Amino acid sequence: MTLLEEAEREEAAKRERINHPEHYGGDTTYETIKVIEAWRLDFHLGNAVKYISRAGRKGSQTEDLRKALWYLQRKIDRLEEGLDE
Repeated sequence: MTLLEEAEREEAAKRERINHPEHYGGDTTYETIKVIEAWRLDFHLGNAVKYISRAGRKGSQTEDLRKALWYLQRKIDRLEEGLDE
């Protein structure tokens, strides 16, 4: 492999980590961003799904699940206050 080919492979791998990180499902049908967009979730529900889908894959599973709960509770509070539909 030439130096140019190696540099191109490294750049492609870097783009993959940015565009389709493994802890969010990689470039699959079930990649987190694709699910959030397909379901047309708002900010709060989208973030809850994000933290649930990556729980334990990037840092602490407990921390990710607590973050998901925080977003869910915030959504519930907004619904109860009549701020969201």
